[in-house]
Amino acid sequence: MMEAGKSRADWLTSVQSLLSTVVIAVLVIAFVVQAFQIPSESMERTLLIGDYLLVDKLSYGGGSWDDRILPYQPVRRGDIVVFHYPVHPSQHFVKRVVGVPGDRVRLVNRQVQVNGIFLNEPYVVHRSPIHDMFRDEFPRGGVVPQMEAQWWLQMKKLVEDGELIVPEGNYFVLGDNRDESLDSRYWGFVPRENIIGRPLLIYWSLRSAGDDVAFSSAPGDKLYHFAYAVSHIFQMTRWNRTFHLVK
Repeated sequence: MMEAGKSRADWLTSVQSLLSTVVIAVLVIAFVVQAFQIPSESMERTLLIGDYLLVDKLSYGGGSWDDRILPYQPVRRGDIVVFHYPVHPSQHFVKRVVGVPGDRVRLVNRQVQVNGIFLNEPYVVHRSPIHDMFRDEFPRGGVVPQMEAQWWLQMKKLVEDGELIVPEGNYFVLGDNRDESLDSRYWGFVPRENIIGRPLLIYWSLRSAGDDVAFSSAPGDKLYHFAYAVSHIFQMTRWNRTFHLVK
């Protein structure tokens, strides 16, 4: 009888321990870190398609935490941030902050100038040989089809002497892959409340199966590539990027 009672007590202890672990994991995911996958090439070479990130949600936690209890840092120029896309907030984007509130921003021949000084951006990639007036001389380049109409109307009110003034509570962001990034040039500022956090590290990075196998339109193609990815998971993992800190 005593053994049965002890067994039951041990079982309850195990269940309680498991539940505690689950609760802690849920709290960590909800308030401390969040997993995020890079879906596009807009941040190459800093972040690649197939990189899986852990996003630090505490660094900029001023909106959710009392800074007397848990100090947080302000969003700074040069920071990489993950945020809710202002046009469709259900989507998550990752870009680099170029302009903070009060900054005067413009691009001159592809180089970013903030408050009259050109930024040193060794991480930026330019792949297009074509000079695009809108993209490379922003905000002096007029209107393009990719530009959000509402942003065009707002932007006109914030441009002085060929410079865009970043309003209070907002940030101007660009992708490191400047010629292939739909960013603040096309849809506007990121409100402070949209910012989720900053990428902390790449915990896994996976090359596309298409890098190894030619794609075809044959029936069952998706199933084939899924099976290939599963069976070649170690070969497709970018081991040199695993547990790589994001800077």
